[in-house]
Amino acid sequence: MAKRVVVALGGNALGNNLNEQMTAVKHTSQAIADLIEAGYEVVLSHGNGPQVGMIQLAMEELSLKQPEKYPTVPLSVCVAMSQSYVGYDLQNALREELLNRGITCPVATVITQVAVDPTDKAFERPTKPIGRFMSKEEADRLVQEKNITVMEDAGRGYRQVVASPKPTEIIEIETIKALIDAGQTVIACGGGGIPIVKENANHLKGVGAVIDKDFCSEILAEAVDADFLIILTAVEKVCINYGKPDQQALSSVSVHEMEKLAEEGHFAPGSMLPKVEAAIKFAKSKPGRKTLITLLEKAHDGIEGKTGTLIRH
Repeated sequence: MAKRVVVALGGNALGNNLNEQMTAVKHTSQAIADLIEAGYEVVLSHGNGPQVGMIQLAMEELSLKQPEKYPTVPLSVCVAMSQSYVGYDLQNALREELLNRGITCPVATVITQVAVDPTDKAFERPTKPIGRFMSKEEADRLVQEKNITVMEDAGRGYRQVVASPKPTEIIEIETIKALIDAGQTVIACGGGGIPIVKENANHLKGVGAVIDKDFCSEILAEAVDADFLIILTAVEKVCINYGKPDQQALSSVSVHEMEKLAEEGHFAPGSMLPKVEAAIKFAKSKPGRKTLITLLEKAHDGIEGKTGTLIRH
């Protein structure tokens, strides 16, 4: 049987605006098509930080100008919009790339809701950056005008931050599995999923948050019984002592070793640590499962054991 792979696309796979995205997905689709051509069953998830921030800002500006006609759009709805328009570009680019290679494999985007715990402590301390970068002056002004929370982001400027609760359940998981079993390539859990809480047995309610796409990709990988979770990021290998003279790249690492390195504080909480934590969780979830962290263009080589950081039990 074909190996099943969940690929979590990082922000560099999608660009920061519509024009960048349309260019980026063509490059991204080539790397994904390489995996499919090599015989892997592929399920895709992706981030949405710039996209959902852009949508939210546009909706807010419209609401400020005509509040009676255009009420405020909840963040959960903005996440749904971002899933649709990222999925639209990505599925079309991947479909075209596959057909150009003579591969007939339908590609479908599933608008995916993901449950979170309403008592998650993340709601008390927003940390997830969304939207564009701003100067300190602009950020301070928007804090006053719109009552948002902002944070300086790695020396690149200020961005809005929202709550990032942990995912607990993928609502559309049976639909996703049915499509995979029918031989389709599925794009799901975009942006970590539309965050919802279960108010009762039947009613789902959207909440103002963005779920970390790596944690969501991990539970997606478990739910579809994947063999590999591939987390794509901006580096070829995970490093310890990053940016220092004694920087060391990691190749094949056991779960125990990776847990120890994480406990020692080698991975930044806002960037590499969530990827490492998701990687460890998946590799521990069932014998034989592995997680790869690497660059987009190195995904195929990485899964063949030629590069990247492989986390194994």
